[in-house]
Amino acid sequence: MAGIRKLRLLAFHRQNGKCCYCGFLMWLDSAESFAKQHGITIKQARHFQCTAEHLHARQDGGRDVRENIAAACIRCNQLRHRRQKPMPPEQYQQLVVSRVSKGGWHNVPKLAIC
Repeated sequence: MAGIRKLRLLAFHRQNGKCCYCGFLMWLDSAESFAKQHGITIKQARHFQCTAEHLHARQDGGRDVRENIAAACIRCNQLRHRRQKPMPPEQYQQLVVSRVSKGGWHNVPKLAIC
């Protein structure tokens, strides 16, 4: 079984560096470099750190395997799991995409980092 870091890296590349929920680009190594490259603040860039998202949560029996790990920005990942009852990944993605289309998810212009 591959480690979670390796699975996160594989998912990041499989998804072309984009979050599985919001579709924004993410970073692996440096918020500072990402901010400079995309013309946003470091505080804004921190929202786009790549995390390993368990599609089926560990607490519900989800495992650290390739099929269960997607790459998600830290904001999407945390907000999904902070809900009283986390939505299934597909339903949560629909919610996020809807909010992104209305400009209400990340506090940066989508074109700045897509």
